[in-house]
Amino acid sequence: MEKKYGFGIIGTGSIAAVHATAISSLDNAKLVACFNINGEHSDAFAKEYGIRSYHDIDSFLADSDVDIVTVTTPSGAHLEPALAAIEAKKKAVIVEKPLEITKERCEKMIEAAKANGVMLAGIFQSRFHEVARLIKKAIDEGRFGRISIIDAQIKWYRTQDYYDSVGWHGTWKMDGGGALMNQGIHAIDLLRWFGGDVSRVSSLCKTIGHERIEVEDTAGAVLEFKSGAIGVIEGTTASFPGFLKRVEISGTDGSVVLEEESLKFWQFRNEKPEDEEIRKKYSDFTSTGGGASDPKAIGFHGHALAFSNVIASLDAGVQPEIPGEEAMKAVELIEAVYKSSRDGGWVWL
Repeated sequence: MEKKYGFGIIGTGSIAAVHATAISSLDNAKLVACFNINGEHSDAFAKEYGIRSYHDIDSFLADSDVDIVTVTTPSGAHLEPALAAIEAKKKAVIVEKPLEITKERCEKMIEAAKANGVMLAGIFQSRFHEVARLIKKAIDEGRFGRISIIDAQIKWYRTQDYYDSVGWHGTWKMDGGGALMNQGIHAIDLLRWFGGDVSRVSSLCKTIGHERIEVEDTAGAVLEFKSGAIGVIEGTTASFPGFLKRVEISGTDGSVVLEEESLKFWQFRNEKPEDEEIRKKYSDFTSTGGGASDPKAIGFHGHALAFSNVIASLDAGVQPEIPGEEAMKAVELIEAVYKSSRDGGWVWL
């Protein structure tokens, strides 16, 4: 009989609902408990999903039915509950993006997981989309020739009310940044996953379309990959009405344009028989709004695949596809973008 892993969620905001739905969709997982320091919020979430509610983290972590913990608190409050779950020696701790808001805080989490023998995984669900994996396979097979440039475009829209309605939105302490750290990090992770490690970056970050926020709502960066390829990041939450995230890869032997879960362009100098079928199948494959104008307009299927990978990795005794060290790399890159904008000039990674 297939083992069912019990999941518990720390934090019961909007992204927790995506986690809950994703967990419930899996045959080898079950959602059993939740914890929020606001007991009323925890109770309401528990009632909706038919699970146990806890008002203190120690009681939550003492629940023997909780094998895997997912952390969905505000970004700058990931470290403390993750450390508590790690020290309780749960089988795995899965942290919503970003892993944390600084490389230093990410490293504390990673080191604790290693010391306690606990699996630590980050959430970058876009990597599990079929089209992203097709692109990565083509890169690994050398079909692009020498990659010349990779662009990540996150031209989203958020209302002023989005920032005003929740106290931590748009703050350095809890968001860790704006259009890049909060909204753009998925596309930035794909850019780095496709292009490899980055050697240096130069950038400009500004607040143009919103008031009463500490962080950027518009940013542009140029970077150099260790391969020699050039990368470009464009991120904003001040682009009405909001557009799907887009990643473009160009090389000497081929080019691809990815828009959320759709392939808008797929062409290589050396065509293969399956290329035409790929173009037909994925040319209009996007299943959700991707969060472009509504942060709740995302599907749960990517999270379900990420959770499945953690479970499969536990069963096999291997690391997940996105361990803490890998999830940290996008945070490190975004931190370098912010440093370049503050100090001017190139920042070397």
